[in-house]
Amino acid sequence: MLRKVAAVIAAMSSMATWVQAGTLEEAPVGVVAVAEQQPAQMRRHGLGAGVFWGNDFLGDHDDRWRTGSIGGSYVRGYDWTGTAPAALGDLIEYRFLTQVIAPDDLVTPNASDRPYAGAISLGVHSHMNRGGLEVALGGDLVFIGPQTGVDNFHKTLHDLFGSVEPSAAMLANQIGNTVRPTAVAEVARSYDLSERTTLRPFVEARAGDETLLRVGADLMIGPAGRGELLVRDPVSGHRYRVISAGQRGFSFTFGGDIAYVADSVYLPSSRGYALSNHRDRLRAGVHWQGQRAGVFLGVAYLGEEFEAQPEGQTVGLLQVKLTF
Repeated sequence: MLRKVAAVIAAMSSMATWVQAGTLEEAPVGVVAVAEQQPAQMRRHGLGAGVFWGNDFLGDHDDRWRTGSIGGSYVRGYDWTGTAPAALGDLIEYRFLTQVIAPDDLVTPNASDRPYAGAISLGVHSHMNRGGLEVALGGDLVFIGPQTGVDNFHKTLHDLFGSVEPSAAMLANQIGNTVRPTAVAEVARSYDLSERTTLRPFVEARAGDETLLRVGADLMIGPAGRGELLVRDPVSGHRYRVISAGQRGFSFTFGGDIAYVADSVYLPSSRGYALSNHRDRLRAGVHWQGQRAGVFLGVAYLGEEFEAQPEGQTVGLLQVKLTF
């Protein structure tokens, strides 16, 4: 019985591989016939991907607090028509994010400063547009602590560039190993103020590694990025491009939001941390799209996240997209 089940699973796996890889000519005749009967637009396929790098080196040049992140998305679905489909689940985004959160001093931090934390999240999200409402809904598994290896990578990177390395004493006090299932939902609506100007207010809710409710808006002026799928970076709030439409030229973006944060695993109350009564973000950036390449460069001001934090910080975000 187990052998029969294994054979069926193997056959299904082979069929999926042939369809996804586009190698139907190598598949059995029966498989080719079934696939040919299904229109291309009815089969899921890769629609786009985007990767970004965030760091306060691009902002205020201080290696502290929300100091660095690398993230991105890969999207699969049916044909992209310039807006998300009406049905939830028709467009699937696979998302990842690695981030380093650190105190102001990496060697001998102030006792009131935030603890070090390394986090890696992997998630699945879906985007839909129904009645003009743009909805993004999904979940992530957030892995936190030394188990991620982020602290060792941070030390190696600083050693490579001759920067101050995180001390063993500081890392010994970092947020410990934990895994936090996290749900994220965003609802927005876009308003065209002119042919090339769009205002997009949004509401976001998050529960898991941090529990918060956020309200804000983004303004885009210009052609680049229009008719594309843009996904929000959780740290800076900037929206990075995932599905491209090839609109050439420059677009300028401005945005801001305010959040009420009820709980944060990165600032545990059990250690005596008191969260700020609100968390603010302001951001500005520019998209450029040429024939074969696109670039986004943005900066964001992040307000204080805990009561003992003396000031906000400025971080930068960089994305490069190449077309071959």
